[in-house]
Amino acid sequence: MIASPTVDPTFDYQDYLVMGDGTCKGFVPPSHLTAFSPYRLYRFLTDLETILAEESDSIQRLQRIAPIVRTLLTSSDWLQLEYVNPSPKTGWGVKFLYREPKFPLTVQMVSWAPGQKSTIHNHATWGVVALISGEERNRFWQRTPTADQPHAIEAVGEQILVPGDIIGFVPDAIHQVEALGDEPTISFNLYGITTMSERYQFNPEAGTAKLF
Repeated sequence: MIASPTVDPTFDYQDYLVMGDGTCKGFVPPSHLTAFSPYRLYRFLTDLETILAEESDSIQRLQRIAPIVRTLLTSSDWLQLEYVNPSPKTGWGVKFLYREPKFPLTVQMVSWAPGQKSTIHNHATWGVVALISGEERNRFWQRTPTADQPHAIEAVGEQILVPGDIIGFVPDAIHQVEALGDEPTISFNLYGITTMSERYQFNPEAGTAKLF
């Protein structure tokens, strides 16, 4: 049975956090107050670098990063136009907003064509996704390994994201993205350093996985 995320109805908005077992929990992060208006990308990167230096735990990082992502997107309207249309060949598109050798994060805008689905995968790093436009279904899986199928997984839940929603993923969270509706989905995506030897694409029917 597909479970719904735990959401506290007493708040006007909630962000989401996906755990390694596929559970999706709603949480309200502390407000991010800044004396700077607008909250520019370079200040965001500086605040982000501070969080990464202070927090080694992925969950704590995500709970602190979500509010500064929201502040950035509500303050810097130009970011919402910095994307490329989905490729007719792949059904998706990526535009890097920031990447730097030896700097532990990647900032990008990602677009998905209507009806397009991603593979079932993990990221092998922490990640934050903020939906800018469109509607997106995230499905979540947990590992159910056996002696014969060490990469077996089973579906455990899903969450539909609408503009303004922010979702965070711990490194071993497994998910699949599907663009809903008749328009592309556009999202602001933020990732740490990927451990490539631990990033997989899963086949739940066969109970197998391959490096992704």
